Amino acid sequence: MPDTIQTRFCDIPQPFSLGDGRVLPGLRIAYETWGTLNDGKDNAILLYHALSGSHHAAGYNPLIPGAENLWQPEMHHGWWEDMIGPGKALDSNRFFILCANYLGGCYGSSGPSSINPDTGKPWGSAFPHVTAADQVKASALLLDTLGIDVLHAVIGPSVGGLLALSFATLHPQRVQRVVSIAAGFKTTVLNRLILFEQILAIENDPNFNGGDYYDGAPPLYGLALARMISQKTFVHLDAIERRARQDIVPAGDTLSWYKVRDQFQSYMLYQGKKFVRRFDANTYLRIIDMWSRYDAVNEGGADSPRDLLDRAAEAGQRWLVFSIDSDFCFYPEEQADLVLHLERADINATQITVHSEKGHDSFLLEPHLYTPQISWLMNA
Repeated sequence: MPDTIQTRFCDIPQPFSLGDGRVLPGLRIAYETWGTLNDGKDNAILLYHALSGSHHAAGYNPLIPGAENLWQPEMHHGWWEDMIGPGKALDSNRFFILCANYLGGCYGSSGPSSINPDTGKPWGSAFPHVTAADQVKASALLLDTLGIDVLHAVIGPSVGGLLALSFATLHPQRVQRVVSIAAGFKTTVLNRLILFEQILAIENDPNFNGGDYYDGAPPLYGLALARMISQKTFVHLDAIERRARQDIVPAGDTLSWYKVRDQFQSYMLYQGKKFVRRFDANTYLRIIDMWSRYDAVNEGGADSPRDLLDRAAEAGQRWLVFSIDSDFCFYPEEQADLVLHLERADINATQITVHSEKGHDSFLLEPHLYTPQISWLMNA
């Protein structure tokens, strides 16, 4: 049994201004840490989680206050258990590893399901849009409260890789090393369309009610459909075929007319129904909206990629960029584009291609494929 760990909360009472001009009256950030911050406070590693992940990356946590209904048993164990801990790539004997739930999240941080102090009810539709720069700003405030000026590294897989890039370019002097796993520099048109399909799936659920559904039935069908749309990009199609359940979902159990006819439909339906038990539709919309609009240059307030990355070059950052050859979510061409921009800015960057049959989720399912290179950079 892994060590039991508890979620901590950072409450920031000052108004928090967002990129869309809205202002939150205050901010709560849920986070977890592993290891000990040294006296010089220079051994910290900031970890960003993926789209539907959480700040619980390692250890055993059976309860997060305020997220009881969504905190399912499958999430009690951390999502990067084999990467974080004594003697592992992110060595908790040497480093202080920190992971926070996103702003707009549903696992303890301020988000649509948290209480709006002005109304005493959940924010719902009133919770503002969130940008990557807003997420970075919240992260920087958390680091400030912990007295951390400079990070040993910032690491992010998937959507977390976008935020790692933005943190490294918005606060270049606060980061020494950057690890981007299966992410990119700018959201592609293909991903924007796939994300828009998911937005429409949730918006068209009759229970969505514009985001104000906390007093009634939640938009479970819309969220399930959104997850089914995304699942095709997270898992390689060959892996879906291997994983697909052999039992067929009875037609009357879920659908009113159509009969589920094969194990692949059954598998995807199962994934959608499973997901809605552990995630909030409004949070999902906030994060995929952030992802859909992501452009590192715009997030960094720069005029060009070179203008943006010159900041990182001046800070002497070292980068490690992972591609997954079977990734249908962030295609390897996207990491090649990122590395090209880094090289043009004369940044010390190493690109590693992971050969896997598991697709985008390889970083979750096969952490041993990433361990040697990450360990090397952390000790460089």
